[in-house]
Amino acid sequence: MAQLKAVSPCSSINLAFRSPKRGSLLYHDKVSCPTKFQEFGARTSELHGHVVAGNNCNLVRTRNRQAIKAVLSSEKEGKVSPATNGGLRGKLKKVVLAYSGGLDTSVIVPWLRENYGCEVVCFTADVGQGIKELEGLEEKAKASGACQLVVKDLQEEFVRDFIFPCLRAGAIYERKYLLGTSMARPVIAKAMVDVAKEVGADAVSHGCTGKGNDQVRFELTFFALNPELNVVAPWREWDIQGREDAIEYAKKHNVPVPVTKKSIYSRDRNLWHLSHEGDILEDPANEPKKDMYMMSVDPEDAPDKPEYIEIGIVSGLPVSVNGKELSPASLLAELNEIGGKHGIGRIDMVENRLVGMKSRGVYETPGGTILFAAARELESLTLDRETMQVKDSIALKYAELVYAGRWFDPLRESMDAFMEKITETTTGSVTLKLYKGSVSVTGRKSPYSLYRADISSFESGHIYNQADAAGFIKLYGLPMRVRAMLEKGI
Repeated sequence: MAQLKAVSPCSSINLAFRSPKRGSLLYHDKVSCPTKFQEFGARTSELHGHVVAGNNCNLVRTRNRQAIKAVLSSEKEGKVSPATNGGLRGKLKKVVLAYSGGLDTSVIVPWLRENYGCEVVCFTADVGQGIKELEGLEEKAKASGACQLVVKDLQEEFVRDFIFPCLRAGAIYERKYLLGTSMARPVIAKAMVDVAKEVGADAVSHGCTGKGNDQVRFELTFFALNPELNVVAPWREWDIQGREDAIEYAKKHNVPVPVTKKSIYSRDRNLWHLSHEGDILEDPANEPKKDMYMMSVDPEDAPDKPEYIEIGIVSGLPVSVNGKELSPASLLAELNEIGGKHGIGRIDMVENRLVGMKSRGVYETPGGTILFAAARELESLTLDRETMQVKDSIALKYAELVYAGRWFDPLRESMDAFMEKITETTTGSVTLKLYKGSVSVTGRKSPYSLYRADISSFESGHIYNQADAAGFIKLYGLPMRVRAMLEKGI
């Protein structure tokens, strides 16, 4: 069996087989594979006549084995891998790159220029990752070869339009994860689409690896908001395998390597949370080290005196802390400080990534943990049983969609409309007690409360007649009674 393998699905290779044996397996005169051709096998005795192998319009007329060899050799020289955007090379004019200033994105800038021959506009989104992460970025970007750097403060939009809707929906992924990174990616990608329009770019690029969730979150947003934009994902194309390769590439291209100390953990930080992955955390049996945490103190070291706070909520959305009205981003920032001081919001979990593998992560979400506790508790007053059950069931799917990067999916948007409608009366305040890593609800009140003391009281009342319960129990338990009668032959 002669095998033809590893032909790129993105390359334009046509194989024309001319054979006088019309009864052979190769009956058709032409086998075309402009987009997808990974493996072809045929008996040597069936390959008669000439084979014409063409790669990007360069034709080679030869005998059987020579043709196969020529195709493979041509592909090897072009270094075109199965996931390469080979067809875009030399055709892009300007690319907007999601840029952090770290080693990977610093290397991507010259790589894009070298392999795609395009201008590179670096884009950085301020989603609350900290001022230190933004220092000196313009100099780094231009030193790497970028034509400009665009920075946008997205903190208020991030909290108002992405975090708060998830909070209102009660969206939690796999029982624990409060979706910190999942919510940040679509707001960043949305801004990238806007910047691409502003600067006249015909493509966008990101530094996400081919193993993670973020590549999906970025690209689904690109597809939803501007399907005409091309997407370049270097980690799915280049030969760089790790940090040492990236440093070597940077030196070769005179790109200043970031001098910041490389963390042993992979971290992602924004105004909602801080995630930790890698190093000893890759073994789920290992306890995280005490010095790993950055947003919260160890609960054992938290103050010995509890702190009480009151969260004001209007229609399912937080508006105030201890009676002080704040903007969405300011409110979250204040709760992060308060919650972090008491060791609130630490979770350690093994989650199922969208791409199929399991991963272990540790998350710090101090302010978010407080807000989820408050919003959920207020709903105990304002939502009836059936509504609460339906809301909770939809929240599971809502969280799954957000985790999978489908923020701009019509299904999530429709679910959000339901959540907005169902929480119209979820207005009031919740008092919470913070103490050594725990959040306890101590009080809740709402002008739309469905709780009535005159009905719930053990004392007799005019609205609820306890004698009515006898008939209700008989009717409610009728199926169980009938089944028991059947089993006993009654």
